[in-house]
Amino acid sequence: MTTGAQTPPSPARPRRSRLRTLLPLGLAVWLVLEIWLLTLVAGATNGLVVLLVLLAGLVLGSVVIKRAGRRAFRKLSEALQQQQSGVMPEAARPGSEGNGLMMLGGLLLMIPGLMSDAVGLLMLLPPVQKAVSRSAERTVERKLREARPGTLGGAFHQARMHQPDGKVVQGEVIRDEPGDAPRPPLAH
Repeated sequence: MTTGAQTPPSPARPRRSRLRTLLPLGLAVWLVLEIWLLTLVAGATNGLVVLLVLLAGLVLGSVVIKRAGRRAFRKLSEALQQQQSGVMPEAARPGSEGNGLMMLGGLLLMIPGLMSDAVGLLMLLPPVQKAVSRSAERTVERKLREARPGTLGGAFHQARMHQPDGKVVQGEVIRDEPGDAPRPPLAH
């Protein structure tokens, strides 16, 4: 017999996001489609052709990643040289972005499969890179606007709100208290 003591209610589990629910299913469907396409190509030709296609994707993907990495390193070293010489590095020029998307395209080429190769080749096209870049930028900005205070997104939003131009000014804040003698101006 119970004594009437009630058990505390269990805390409600947070609801899983739609992405966490659908991502494993999407990956499984993608894997099955990749295997099915490879078996179709192997049935239409032979296994050697499939092996050559997979090896070509691996080699092309590694060349693309290597090229994008070299380009990114070259731009970084140029920016560091400009900064050391006292010149502020230039803002991003149109068409200068895309190393990350180029590396993603190379990675997709390296992953075995025909669908990933097709998406990887699409990612190497500049119009597709610009469209994906704009879409990703809009998504990130929207998520930052929707972020609640106290979260990482809220911190980024607050930082952008207080420093919209991104400039950092070194200095010291000096407050005059009532009754203090006036301070002489600082010499530069």
